[in-house]
Amino acid sequence: MFTGIIEELGTVVRVERNADAARLTVRGPIAVQGAEHGDSISVSGVCLTVVDFDDESFTADVMAQTLAMSTLDRVREGLHVNLERAARVGDRLGGHIVQGHIDGTARVLEVRPGEAWRVIRFSLDDAHAPLVVDKGSIAVDGVSLTVSDLGDEPAGSWFEVSLIPETLATTTLGGREAGDVVNIETDILARHVERMLRLDAHRSLPSSLAEPVEARPWTSSGNSAAVAGSPA
Repeated sequence: MFTGIIEELGTVVRVERNADAARLTVRGPIAVQGAEHGDSISVSGVCLTVVDFDDESFTADVMAQTLAMSTLDRVREGLHVNLERAARVGDRLGGHIVQGHIDGTARVLEVRPGEAWRVIRFSLDDAHAPLVVDKGSIAVDGVSLTVSDLGDEPAGSWFEVSLIPETLATTTLGGREAGDVVNIETDILARHVERMLRLDAHRSLPSSLAEPVEARPWTSSGNSAAVAGSPA
């Protein structure tokens, strides 16, 4: 579990690819402090599992499902990424509960600068729109943010976040431009509530009318102990 409070801007220093996976080496001196084999580190919102490390960097494997559902499919050497070590019991929860199991991606629609902040608008697809609420929490590239506005229009749903100078300076969000793609993770409580409501609605129908409940596509990315296809 993470809190969405980014500890460090890391740099991808090596990418090894094969047919259905990739192995990343990321420089992050803070992220590897106290690291052990098997530890979890959030890389731009995606929970990855440390398979090797030294004093400056760590290496993690990324499976096909994670590559398909996140921005890590286009990762390259030299790319900056947001890093956060897993939260420890007893830590202050400065952001919100973030699993590192992303729901998918969103696209930057608009960036509006202000005197002391910046507002970024992101696209929101139909599957995830019900899980995002005004003043609710959302993780964007692993950064815990508050939804400052949202809308549902014929052209598609969207949400906005307002970023303070600290967030702009210490995360990758400061360099985002229209057209960029980011990882998003909606609030875990919203996901559980949506699942319960769908099941409740299904079970309240007469058996003659009820149809099998279609499972939402499994879009999360996380460590191998929790998510198939991502030892991450």
